Amino acid sequence: MNAAPIGVFDSGVGGLSVLREIRRTIPAERLIYFADSGHCPYGGKPQAEIQARSMVITENLLASGAKLIVVACNTATIAAVEHLRATYPVPFIGMEPAVKPAVAATRSGVIGVLATGAALGGQKFHHLMRQHAREVRMITQPCPGLVEHVERGDIDSAELRALLRGYVQPLLDAGADVLVLGCTHYPFLRAVIADIAGPQVQLLDTGAAVARQTQRVLEREGLLAEVGGGGVEWRSSGDLTAVQAVIDLLWTIGL
Repeated sequence: MNAAPIGVFDSGVGGLSVLREIRRTIPAERLIYFADSGHCPYGGKPQAEIQARSMVITENLLASGAKLIVVACNTATIAAVEHLRATYPVPFIGMEPAVKPAVAATRSGVIGVLATGAALGGQKFHHLMRQHAREVRMITQPCPGLVEHVERGDIDSAELRALLRGYVQPLLDAGADVLVLGCTHYPFLRAVIADIAGPQVQLLDTGAAVARQTQRVLEREGLLAEVGGGGVEWRSSGDLTAVQAVIDLLWTIGL
């Protein structure tokens, strides 16, 4: 099983921000990335539909021998990861917004969270707020439309910048000095967000933390790849040729 692949999936291409961190942390691992682009975005879809899609993708990855699966999507984590863990025999790693490190980092006591409406409405996020954010003011900002921009490879257009400014500026006006990027698509917008927010505002995501947790679980289970350099196999429920063009663009961006 040590040479078996790790499966990684997202509603689309956003999970590449997590995949890249996994490659950096455990480069010997073989990876299969599944972009559910034929059903993207997940935000706004019923929980039962997201669970069903997550099961279809999981079974696809397990059929290829995946030894561990990373749910590289905040919305799918909230909707499906516990169900997946109860249903299938392999370990699952989910996403968690960077609330705890944001609380540790803030100086103003005000934190902004950019995420999908589904992620912000989930019980997991509210539990994190109750657990870690009692002593700060946390302002949540749903961001409809951002996922779709990233999915078509638009990470710096005037239209995108205007949309982002509308989401980010109210958080800055409220005194936020830390912004949590609560969707795996949003790290690809880091440069634009940083340009709007300015150097005094810290941007946090959890891709590196998820990669470290993946390594810890593999070590615990005795499943780490022992030798070799792993590659990535790309899969999609959409038009793989079109998706591959966006993957090629995003893969070259430094996060």
